[in-house]
Amino acid sequence: MISLESCAVCKSRLRFGKMALKCRPCQLVVHPECKERSPSVCRPTASPRAREGILADFAPSTPPLVPPLVIQCVNQVERRGLKEAGLYRVPGSEHLIREWKRKLLCARGALPSLDQVADVNVICGVLKDFLRSLKEPLVTFALHPAFLRASEIPDEAARQTALCHVVMKLPLANRDTLSFLVLHLHRVMQSPECRMDLHNLARIFGPTLVGHSNPSPSPRIIMEDTPRQCLVVANLLALPLSFWRHFVGEEQENLVPLVQKPSVMNEQDQIFFPLTPPEVQMSPGGGCLPNKLWDCIGTTFPPSNASRTKKTGKFFPLPVS
Repeated sequence: MISLESCAVCKSRLRFGKMALKCRPCQLVVHPECKERSPSVCRPTASPRAREGILADFAPSTPPLVPPLVIQCVNQVERRGLKEAGLYRVPGSEHLIREWKRKLLCARGALPSLDQVADVNVICGVLKDFLRSLKEPLVTFALHPAFLRASEIPDEAARQTALCHVVMKLPLANRDTLSFLVLHLHRVMQSPECRMDLHNLARIFGPTLVGHSNPSPSPRIIMEDTPRQCLVVANLLALPLSFWRHFVGEEQENLVPLVQKPSVMNEQDQIFFPLTPPEVQMSPGGGCLPNKLWDCIGTTFPPSNASRTKKTGKFFPLPVS
């Protein structure tokens, strides 16, 4: 039986088939001619959760594998928010958060510019909501127990060693994105105007980044996991910065996706260009990790499924505190 649908652009009834197109992100249908007239078929009635996937679904094909949405939100926050008290703690407008998250997820080609968003707390909300509504948390369901166990090791050196091991087991997109976010949160911590220390950020990002070991936790598990989630993020933030920079490169911490140029950029992995990255090598003495930690971790990194290519791009300088 052929079901009748309404075109998401002109609202007229249509028969789903050869004369209709379906938007993959939001699953809405349109006439082919309506699609040409409209920059996006997504409308406020579309459910944002219906378009979520795992993190790798939003990552580019070349390292660092950080979704452009995450990069643009972080850059906007660092440009405009590092003097805002309670950054990430003060809520933004829920309506605007949903609207802008939908625009970014449904964008074809270049992302719409977040310069149009007046309230930086809305951008913080978009980033948190995107991470929170993924099909699985950033630390993944499979590695969730390992992160919890590692964070509860009493000895600091052993705890850091175990956490580094678990981080390096993450899928490449998750590992790169986690590194990018940790480096960003350190800049938030270093801003006295933000008044957001390690423990404040851990309480906010614990449920967002760590989540639970399955998509449908019981009320008891939710209660038990909450303090442990915060502990994981606090311990990740306590790891040496040099460890995280090995994955994204110091120059790549402020990658900026190009915006509002859909005629030029038409693929997700073309939305942003990384700065020319250094060929990062892990070696004992190459960072600030203690020798015992280097000995335990070793010097071999998981192989990347894509070579690091040199590209040009734009970046915003770090704000001066």
